[in-house]
Order: sequence, then C-alpha cells, then structure tokens
Amino acid sequence: MEWEPVIGLEVHTQLLTKSKAFSGASTKYGAMPNTQACAVDIALPGVLPVFNRDAARMAVKLGLAIGAQVNYRSVFARKNYFYPDLPKGYQISQYELPVVGKGQVTIDLDGTEKIVGVTRAHLEEDAGKSLHEDFHGMTGIDLNRAGTPLLEIVSEPDLRSAKEAVAYLKKLHQLVVYLGICDGNMQEGSFRCDANVSVRPRGQAKLGTRAEIKNVNSFRFVEKAIEFEIERQIELLESGGKVVQETRLYDSDKDETRSMRGKEEAMDYRYFPDPDLPPLIIDAEFVRAVEATLPELPDAKRTRFIKEYGLSPYDAGVLTASREMAEFYEHVVSTSGQPKLAANWISSELSAFLNRENKNVTESPVTAAMMASLVMRIADNTISGKIAKDVLEAMWVGEGDADAVIAKKGLQQITDAGAIEKAIDEAIAKNPKQLEQYRAGQEKLFGFFVGQVMKATGGKANPAQVNELLKKKLSS
Repeated sequence: MEWEPVIGLEVHTQLLTKSKAFSGASTKYGAMPNTQACAVDIALPGVLPVFNRDAARMAVKLGLAIGAQVNYRSVFARKNYFYPDLPKGYQISQYELPVVGKGQVTIDLDGTEKIVGVTRAHLEEDAGKSLHEDFHGMTGIDLNRAGTPLLEIVSEPDLRSAKEAVAYLKKLHQLVVYLGICDGNMQEGSFRCDANVSVRPRGQAKLGTRAEIKNVNSFRFVEKAIEFEIERQIELLESGGKVVQETRLYDSDKDETRSMRGKEEAMDYRYFPDPDLPPLIIDAEFVRAVEATLPELPDAKRTRFIKEYGLSPYDAGVLTASREMAEFYEHVVSTSGQPKLAANWISSELSAFLNRENKNVTESPVTAAMMASLVMRIADNTISGKIAKDVLEAMWVGEGDADAVIAKKGLQQITDAGAIEKAIDEAIAKNPKQLEQYRAGQEKLFGFFVGQVMKATGGKANPAQVNELLKKKLSS
C-alpha cells in the first residue's frame, strides 16, 4: 500500500515585547532563575492581569503579513492543566475567538510553489521551564519565562512531507524576524514548534490518527523527527497495529520519537473565558496604524531584486533571506553602482566567511561601506577577482578597507599593455617546447601560458588583457 503523510505545525513564536503578556515583569533572556516571575505571573491571590498592548500590535502585524482575517473582537480563555512549570494551574490563551483567523503562507520547494493554509494565530502566555540536567535525581523549575507573550500559529494539515514542513517553518521564521515581532532564536526557545503527524492510504480523504511531537527547536530536528514518525506509523500499520493518539518527544541523540503521554482533546483542558480579562477589542484605526509599519516583505523584496537589479532568482533569494542581509546588499549597491557584481561577492565570498565563523551579517567585520569599496576596485580593474579574495581576507581580519589593503600590500592590478606584453614575450621565450606543441594543435597549453604570465606578474596582470594579448602573440 502507498501511504501519504499528513502534517500540520503549531508554531510558538515568542513576541519581542519588553514586558510579559499580563504583567510588567521583564522578558529579557538569561537572568538568574526565578528572578523575573512577579506576583501576577504566578497568580498570587488578589492580583489581576493587565494585557500588553504591544503583543496585540505584533499579532495583527503577522495577520496582515499572511493575508489573514484580523478579528476586531477576540477572547482570552483559561486552558486548565497541571504541570510543575505552570504555577497558576492554567494557561491564559485564546480558544474559540482568536485575534488572527485564516490566512496563508506560500512556500517554494525545489522551484515549485505551494500555498499552506494557516488556521489561526492566537495569543497566549508561555509556561516556565523544567530543568532536568542541573539536578541529580531531581528537576528544577525556572519561572522566568512564565507569562512571556506567545503567538501560536497553527497551520492547516496541508503539508505532505518533512521537507515541506521545514520549508514552511523556515518561511514563517523568516517572516516573523522580518516583521520584527520575534528574534527567531531557536536555541533559546523563542521559536519552536509542535508537529502533528499522521499517515493515510494515498487517495483516502479521511485523516489518520495523529501523534503530536512536542517542542522541537531546530529545522534539522523537525525534519528528522517527522521522517522518523512517518516511518514509525507506516511500519506499525503495516504490521497490523494501530496508531495511538498521543504526545511524543523527539530524542535527537537516538534519532527517534518516544511516547510522552496520551494526547488531550480540547475538552480535557476545560476552556472557559478568563473572568479577569475582558474581550480584546481592536478597531480599524488600530489595524491601519499597524499596517503602516509593515516592512517590505521577503517575497516582494525578492521579486523587486530580480526586476530592479537583474539578479537570478537564486541570488535574490540568498540576499533577501534576512532583512539585514538585504539592507547590507542595497547599501553596497547604492555606493558601488554594481548590483550584479555586488550580488556575486556577497552571496558567495562574503557569505562563505560568515558561514565559516557562524556570524550574522550584522556581526561582519567587513561593513557594507568596506564591501562597496572592494566591489568598486574590482569593477574599475584596480584588482583582479583572484586578488580581491586576498583583499577580502585582509579586510576580514581588520587591515582596513579595500583601498588601504591594496596600497599597503602593493596589489594594484597591472593594466599597462606594454608591461603585460613583456611578460608574455618572456613566457614564450622560456618555453619553446610548449609553444611548438600549442601551435601543433595542443590548445589546452594556452592555460599553461596564462599561468606563466600571471606567475611572472605576481598575479597582478589583468586576466582579460592577458588572454587577449596572449592569443595574438601565440597565433603570430
């Protein structure tokens, strides 16, 4: 039997507010445990929550970016369950009336576009964190994260493979970071997801029984966890077993999912409207004000880069992968006037340096102004592309901009035809055997002569001029 996976993701996006969802406590990451959990966060008797307006603004921003319905009236509900890191015994969330309704996200997988539906995006508060590693035989509880505002983005079950799920997750990650509503730091848990996975016979409309994989916080682990879960369910069904609706955890060390607990239904949480919080009411004016703050979104920026700068879809995709990279590129272009050359050097050579040291472009020691100076010296033939790589290396380690490095190291390209001709004549004179073989038809020796000329000039001769003059000399 041929099986079809059906996948939906619930993405928990920690919003970039300075204070928590319902209190004035700080959301700053890395504080000493339990120093940022105030009386409201742990629901001491007599305290009342007050909603953070900034969280609503960020939720609406996401809704507008994905073309979703923004609900002018939404309701906070209590989601009741017991867990040690949930000090209230309930989580303030939204259930029947979320702030953001149906929308969609377009993903690109190997050149094929697919629209993935978004069911809803609702506001809620985060729980605390259980610490298992630091206490032998015990578990510690850090409540600093309790009450931090989250936007949970729930997809339709439209995804059909682990690769599609990762493409969707990456697109959503790019979007929330572009919008400035989340820092996207998956290691710190500010962007994480639960994956709902089921399988069914291909062609069947009815959904299979799903398992939920909780709190996966890296793109690679999401892909591996889903792939394992798909195979596990297929093997189980083909051996005559049944898939149980449950919550599972992904163990990255063993590359497997394992059962955590039975999967609750909505009724198990006994949702009811929070009696301490009135409905969240927003109006058209508020939505228009938020819409005015929307940046140019990734897809629109990528399309503009292709049309305005004549870039390939690949280069445009690399350069718009992050808002910071796109801004860096446009700064280089505005200074150098060389859109294609700048794209080549940023997307290949500079990106290689960044990847090597695991740096973001905002952390690059080579600034946009410095990169523009390098591009201009390549464009005006002051240096060759080969020498430019050495200049970039020197710039990276702090030796100054391109002009300073070129002057200091004497790297200016030789463009004087007379000097190049002299080097060519010497190379021909020193290699009569190779000259005879070339003229006898061994044309691959042309590269040998180019190498000899470049060696004689310390790699400084203009390659185009070398090729042009050498062809004339060898054929005469």
